[in-house]
Amino acid sequence: MSLRRRTVEVLLVTGLLGAALAPPAAASGHGREQLVPLRVVTYNIHAGAGMDNVFDLDRQVAELRRLDADVIGLQEVDVHWGDRSQGRDLAAELAERLGMQVSFAPVYSLDPVVPGAPRREFGVAVLSRYRIVSAENHEITRLSTQDPNPVPAPAPGFGEVVLRVKGVPVHVYATHLDYRGDPSVRTAQVSDTRRIMAQDQASEGRPVHQVLLGDFNAEPTAPELAPLWESLDDAEPGGLTYPALNPVKRIDYVAVSKATVRVRDAAVAETLASDHRPVVADLLLRR
Repeated sequence: MSLRRRTVEVLLVTGLLGAALAPPAAASGHGREQLVPLRVVTYNIHAGAGMDNVFDLDRQVAELRRLDADVIGLQEVDVHWGDRSQGRDLAAELAERLGMQVSFAPVYSLDPVVPGAPRREFGVAVLSRYRIVSAENHEITRLSTQDPNPVPAPAPGFGEVVLRVKGVPVHVYATHLDYRGDPSVRTAQVSDTRRIMAQDQASEGRPVHQVLLGDFNAEPTAPELAPLWESLDDAEPGGLTYPALNPVKRIDYVAVSKATVRVRDAAVAETLASDHRPVVADLLLRR
């Protein structure tokens, strides 16, 4: 049975996770394609709370350690946001506890309740075992949840980092698309995403290794996502991601540039550490 038709939980129970998802050695030799392995995860962490709505970052740390990823894209990340996450900096704490570098891209950055306290921030993050060469927080179209009368407008929270993975430059993006039933904002966000990623391709003057990690709040066949699949491959994990308990749909994605990145395997991890299940994928970067 293909890995894509099994959950990571099954593999863990049977002790096969390491073998099934173990990255292969890079190919070498004349006439053979040079391939560099990279394991990635996308995970909406629900501000550190589990499916039970109880804040418990230890559960999420344990889950992420078990998945043993090189790069992790996170959504719904609190940084000194408030009581729901104990006022903690979840991006920095997760990075420190996992021994990774971090780039946090706030969607919202608000004045503190108490003067002199850290700013209250909420957004997305990328954690990496590889050095983060550069980072940027792009604006895409958003409908604010903090404005009582919002209108679609450019706002930050589309995070990008450039990594160098065994000599290969890789652009990794973390995103969280609009959750509303009306797809119009997501449609605009997909257009913005394609524009930003195309600009990165054009600026390099050659094919770029690109990995998009996120909660898209839409299923794979949703019309508003269709333009993404023109240039990106969906690392189809063979499982559903939301809600974490008895999931009914897949809205969490690893997507990669068609010309430069291959998907070796992908799976959904069965866990209640958040209200979403994470997606883990083993990728091969073409040199």
